Amino acid sequence: MTRRACFGLASMALLRRQGRVRAAAFISDATPPAGQPNIWVEPVREVLDPLLCKGIVLETEGRRIVLAALDWCGIGGFTFDRICSALAHATATSRRNVWVHTVHQHAAPYIVEDAYPLLLKSRPQALRMSARYLGVLAEKIAWAAASAMDNMKPVERVGVSAARVDRVASARRLLVEGRIVTRFSSTVRTPELADLPEGGIDPELRCITLEGAGGPIACLMFYATHPQTFCCDGRVSSDFVGAAREAVQKEAGCPVLYFTGCAGDVTVGKYNQGREDQRRELAARLADGMRRAIARAAFEDAPDLAWQTLPLRLEARRDARPITPAMTDAEAYRAAIGLAFAQRSRTLGVCALRLGQAWMLCLPGEPLLAFQREAQRAASGRFACAAGYGDIFPGYLCRDEDYRLGGYEPGASNVMPGSEEKIRNAIQQLAAIS
Repeated sequence: MTRRACFGLASMALLRRQGRVRAAAFISDATPPAGQPNIWVEPVREVLDPLLCKGIVLETEGRRIVLAALDWCGIGGFTFDRICSALAHATATSRRNVWVHTVHQHAAPYIVEDAYPLLLKSRPQALRMSARYLGVLAEKIAWAAASAMDNMKPVERVGVSAARVDRVASARRLLVEGRIVTRFSSTVRTPELADLPEGGIDPELRCITLEGAGGPIACLMFYATHPQTFCCDGRVSSDFVGAAREAVQKEAGCPVLYFTGCAGDVTVGKYNQGREDQRRELAARLADGMRRAIARAAFEDAPDLAWQTLPLRLEARRDARPITPAMTDAEAYRAAIGLAFAQRSRTLGVCALRLGQAWMLCLPGEPLLAFQREAQRAASGRFACAAGYGDIFPGYLCRDEDYRLGGYEPGASNVMPGSEEKIRNAIQQLAAIS
């Protein structure tokens, strides 16, 4: 790596420790109550199963890293910072040492408070999540993390493993007769798309197992697909991924955390037409992959730990849609998010954790699968796991080629073409110094 490529070292938060690593997992309920919005502005009508925030605190030589996976569709901007800051305060660590992931189920809230002033001005009747509830939620998650620190355990070994998942993921962007066709998470209205091949996916579920002297402390699972079988009808659910995760946790003897990979262009559309039996089958097939991954863990003794964060500045698109009278309230909210992102001055962040032979990349937005493959290449033979869906504010993170080809994802992105090079450079730089 050249000196120019290393320019970020001066401003990068870098934590590298060779001492004993300790860890504790935590869990908190994150189910929105009646009267609050679920996805977009749709009010909560029925809770099918609870939404959870599951996380882990890692400590070495008095320094702490906090990772959390929240069963929400997305949190961005101030909302993302609110929860990260609460966790940092509760665990006595730097805000830069905290990363919150949203699993991205679509039967769950999508909250970017930065957009609310614009939404209030244009659509005062649109349902917005209360700041009071968000504050209570952040404190509840933070309290769970702080309480877990009373039970920190030495990590004796770290295991890595992978298993192929059968008939779950399928490509969303399909090239049909020279044009991009979108296969969404359900093909109930487009059954002909279910007959097309799976397309470009990463079929492997990856697992990092932290083990103490008394057994496993936590299992971290990574798989790239939109975790969505239904959406936008007021029902709250962690969907098939939550069902799979909780079923496996009952057998694993430790908390199981699930992170959605770079799944911006990957769905379950080939295998889902919205039926309950299909949802159960998807959960069963994903759970089978989780079980096989846990069983295959190859362990390494006495892991060391490294954590890096790198600022990422992406240019907001100049053609952000204005809010118009013809829009629904949900469309107006999505437009307000794009307009608010264009006014944002703070940079985004990219993070990486190395724990022994495992290397975990943490990205903002909804990154397309190409960035997961970039992480695997950049990891240079290490066991690479990628997770998107940190700060959701930028929306889809696409390749420049995707803007030229068109389709849903680049049209729903809040950033300009040219972002690809910056994201790839950040991934490569983080991999080079881990």
